[in-house]
Amino acid sequence: MASMTDEDIRKQLVSGARVKVTQQIPARKYVWANEVRGTIVNYEQKPTGSWFAHSRGDKLWLDRLVVRKDDGEITTLILDDYSRVEIEAPAPKAIEAGAASE
Repeated sequence: MASMTDEDIRKQLVSGARVKVTQQIPARKYVWANEVRGTIVNYEQKPTGSWFAHSRGDKLWLDRLVVRKDDGEITTLILDDYSRVEIEAPAPKAIEAGAASE
């Protein structure tokens, strides 16, 4: 099975899709990992509001994923190079569209 590219995964980050996100925070002698599972509420790329994070044009764009966890908590995750997103179930509309095209 071919591996998915970042762009392939981004296309699936739509409201209603179920995901598992693993984020790693590197430290000097260890890595702290956190796993979040839930249903996507929203995914967007937005510029940061940080005054010290400058890049070309003074804008640094961040991938923001809003997820509703199984207990109802809503959390916003900033996706970076240390984040891994797995699609556990596509959005219901995506499932219907796939069935209609068969």
